[in-house]
This record gives sequence, C-alpha cells and structure tokens, in this order.
Amino acid sequence: MDPLFWPSEANRFRRFTPESLAAIEERIANKKKEQVKVKEKTKETKEQGVEEDKLTPQLDLKICKTLPSLYGDIPAELVGEPLEDFDPYYSDHKTFMVLNKRRTIFRFTATPALFIFGPFNPVRKKAIKILIHS
Repeated sequence: MDPLFWPSEANRFRRFTPESLAAIEERIANKKKEQVKVKEKTKETKEQGVEEDKLTPQLDLKICKTLPSLYGDIPAELVGEPLEDFDPYYSDHKTFMVLNKRRTIFRFTATPALFIFGPFNPVRKKAIKILIHS
C-alpha cells in the first residue's frame, strides 16, 4: 500500500499513555464548559431551534470488526498493547483500543476496573492480553 494515497495521520499507531488519558480528561472538561456556556446562552436568548452537530461512531471501527487496511500494518510491538482510539467519536470518551494479531478491534474503558485496577496496572494489562488472544 502506497502511503502517499492515505493521510499520514491514518498510519500512526500511538500507545495509550497517562499523558493521552490526561488529554482526554482535558477535552471532557472543555466540552462540559462549552455545554454550560451554550445552556446559559439559550436561557438568555431562549432559542430552541439550534441543533447540535453530534458525532457518531464510524462503522468500520466498531468493536469486534477487523481494522480496515487503510490504517496500514500494525507494528509487531503494538499488537495486544493499549492504543489511542482512531475514531473521532471517542476523542472525548475515556476509552482505548487494543488490536490483536488478526487486526480485530477491542475497546476498553480507561476508568479503574473494580475501583482498583487503572488502565496501566500490570494485572489489568495481562487480563486484556488474555481476553484478546485469538
């Protein structure tokens, strides 16, 4: 596959790190601030006809589907590792994706499991590797 035909961003696989989790939390906080501002404006002007543009999940990036070939080959060291989500819909959701050898997409929440195991806990990482193993 020639990388000139596809956007360079589409070929990037980035690990899910504490910095990326902090960026997601910042986007969530900014979105909440914007919603508060919009609610205040609608109360002042009382315009009910304003429609919001809402994102929807991409159909080709659904859970348990195979990653489309336009995203390129998965580096061997990133198979089974938590990755930042490609889907713009999940840019303000606390989720990450994991791909197995067959390029199947799995999504997990970044909130602590059982209120103990955060997304970077070694026990949780091993559990995820067991779950996605083909």
